[in-house]
Amino acid sequence: MRACRIAAYHSPLEIVDLPTPEPFGTEVLIEVTACGVCHSDVHYWHGGYDLGNGRMLTLEERGVRLPLVLGHEPIGRVAALGREAKGVAIGDTRLVYPWIGCGRCPRCEAGRDNDCLSMQTIGLFRPGGYATHVLVPHPRYLVDTTGLEDPYAATLACAGLTAWSALNKVKMEYADDAIVMIGAGGVGLTAVGFARKLWDAPIVIVDKDAARLELARSMGATHVMHAGENVAPSIRDAIGGPAAAVIDFVGSPETAELGLSVLRKGGAMVLIGLHGGSWPLPVPLLPLRNISLVGSLTGTVEETRQVVDFVRTKRPARAPVSTVPLELAQRALMNLESGTGSGRQVLVPDQKSRTAYS
Repeated sequence: MRACRIAAYHSPLEIVDLPTPEPFGTEVLIEVTACGVCHSDVHYWHGGYDLGNGRMLTLEERGVRLPLVLGHEPIGRVAALGREAKGVAIGDTRLVYPWIGCGRCPRCEAGRDNDCLSMQTIGLFRPGGYATHVLVPHPRYLVDTTGLEDPYAATLACAGLTAWSALNKVKMEYADDAIVMIGAGGVGLTAVGFARKLWDAPIVIVDKDAARLELARSMGATHVMHAGENVAPSIRDAIGGPAAAVIDFVGSPETAELGLSVLRKGGAMVLIGLHGGSWPLPVPLLPLRNISLVGSLTGTVEETRQVVDFVRTKRPARAPVSTVPLELAQRALMNLESGTGSGRQVLVPDQKSRTAYS
């Protein structure tokens, strides 16, 4: 098999030939047809997360060891099965749920692998989908995406799932409710498309990039706001007051502060982005305003199936998907880090040109 991996943090990714794994027991070998490029991969490439005040949460502290084959958004064809793998057949196309738990703790037994304290995430603790093949520990982590194009479906177990799970954590129940989303990257745009199908309510999205804002408008945002010092009053003016919910897809001190400043009493702010930094929080505001601050890390395998069914039946507007040859994974990461382009990039083994799926 061919794979693209991190050999040293901050250094160019390397393309290598490796032995193709042989599945045992319940394992399933997937021949990758597409694998999404996620902003988390940029953090992995740099070796960790900025916690602010000069502190860093390193991958070594989390138990990650190099070399690391990236890629937690793979989809592909079943190429081989361990003897105990049931429920899929050679040739089936399946989306990989990558947030693998230990399989033994109460959270895993309840289907919440993403809350497992000993996660074995594909593309972080297990070799990922920046490769021609990826090994999945059990068929329960495979989702049928029949009817969806592989490059788009590849984004659903991360961008789609993250957006879906975040939207499930807020309530839009009053006639004057509105939702504010900060960040019009691939996940934020996906959330706009989903939200438009879920609620008939004002949807505000904030970003620094005018082209992304116009794309968000075309996908269902009712108000688009260019990020700046005076954007909070503009948001409140546009929707007639504070918002019932805020979802922060960036995750910086500035975006967190903005989110809190436009959140109404009794509202919820969901933080997803990992940009980094430290945010001083006025603690009394939480009880006095009866607000909820919620961190949201991806979602469950059942929610992944819900996302796939939702996309099939409701047909929300899609963020653009551009396909990139596996050999250009480094360029894709750098594009993502610099904010070049809109939507999602997806690696495709053996592809020689880019194609848009939107």
